[in-house]
Amino acid sequence: MSGSKLFRLDAGFQQYDWGKIGSSSAVAQFAAHSDPSVKIEEDKPYAELWMGTHHKVPSYNHETKESLRDIIESNPVEMLGQGIIDRYGSKNELPFLFKVLSIHKVLSIQAHPDKALAKVLHFNDPANYPDDNHKPEMALAVTDFEGFCGFKPLEEIADELQRIPELRNIVGDEVAEKFIKGIKPEAVKDSADDESNKKLLQEVFSKVMNASNETVVENARALIKRAHESPADFNKPTLPKLLIDLNEQFPDDVGLFCGGLLLNHCTLKAGEAIFLRAKDPHAYISGDIIECMAASDNVVRAGFTPKFKDVKNLVEMLTYTYDSVEKQKMTPEVFDRSSGDGKSILFNPPIDEFAVLYTTFENGAGVRHFEGFHGPSIVITTKGNGYIQLGDLKLKAEPGFIFFIAPETSVDFIAEDPEFTTYRAFVEPN
Repeated sequence: MSGSKLFRLDAGFQQYDWGKIGSSSAVAQFAAHSDPSVKIEEDKPYAELWMGTHHKVPSYNHETKESLRDIIESNPVEMLGQGIIDRYGSKNELPFLFKVLSIHKVLSIQAHPDKALAKVLHFNDPANYPDDNHKPEMALAVTDFEGFCGFKPLEEIADELQRIPELRNIVGDEVAEKFIKGIKPEAVKDSADDESNKKLLQEVFSKVMNASNETVVENARALIKRAHESPADFNKPTLPKLLIDLNEQFPDDVGLFCGGLLLNHCTLKAGEAIFLRAKDPHAYISGDIIECMAASDNVVRAGFTPKFKDVKNLVEMLTYTYDSVEKQKMTPEVFDRSSGDGKSILFNPPIDEFAVLYTTFENGAGVRHFEGFHGPSIVITTKGNGYIQLGDLKLKAEPGFIFFIAPETSVDFIAEDPEFTTYRAFVEPN
């Protein structure tokens, strides 16, 4: 039966405190438009839409209400493909988790463990680390987006240690001077100088993360006073307002230093993406994004959070790579397994569990054909109207409508208007 290889999904959502409120949230809009039984509460946050097989918030067949996990388990070879089963060892789970995030307040500054560390953390502390998988992730902007991603270039941090007394107070004169005098910004990646740079950066970060609460509060208040009264003291014109805004959300927080001053402030336009490797510090600040990640819920937090902060593991685990924002952004690739109207571009991160295909029809309505992928995929429509067609099965696609497509299944995306936009997460065997 052709219909079993293409079907609509209902996805669950999470109402974390940082989410956009009520119908201002893309998550709420998508959930309610896809499932009319969802009534948006205008005073509640709608933060994340989860699409996939993660046990915490599973997706269901829109028609039969059967969980995607159960559907896959009943026919794993057809739903996942033997290559995916052999590669990832599961007969009921996708190796990726696909999400929409609607961000009103800054998320915690965080990093995710790699596989080796995840196994150790999960074994030692399963309450805070619920699984043993790594969690590299990619963020694709749906609207204008702001976030923190990775450490700033070292010379910028050195400049701040000289310009901003409050940062120097927290780091201490000895470590600050050692950093300023010791860094070699032109070091070649993986060279001895690069390793030395990373150790110096780790010392600075450790000092910030281990500062006493009294020291943080005192210097945070002075820092915000400086941002209001002497914005020219900062080396980026956007930084004072950013710090002021963040302080309103999390007053006197260590995140002002470990995030606002040490991490890159990244902005993306719709259709741009960043990839965050395991052990890279990051935080999302505002906007609507599509996010794809390995199927894990492990988070090691540092700041801007009332939740558990694992400072020791965080300081030890980070890669301490440092680079400009532009080098963190992903370069989209041409996707040559589709043809016809519209345009498909591929965001293909340097890991195996997922890639995301972004398809638009800016030049007008039409039909784009896709050959079968060699693994399963999930599609979400974010704008416009159209259809997804498999043989004689033609399913309506509107904002928030989500679909599962089985491996080796050729489909057509039919745009009724130039707004029609889809994101398709997929995995294929190597």
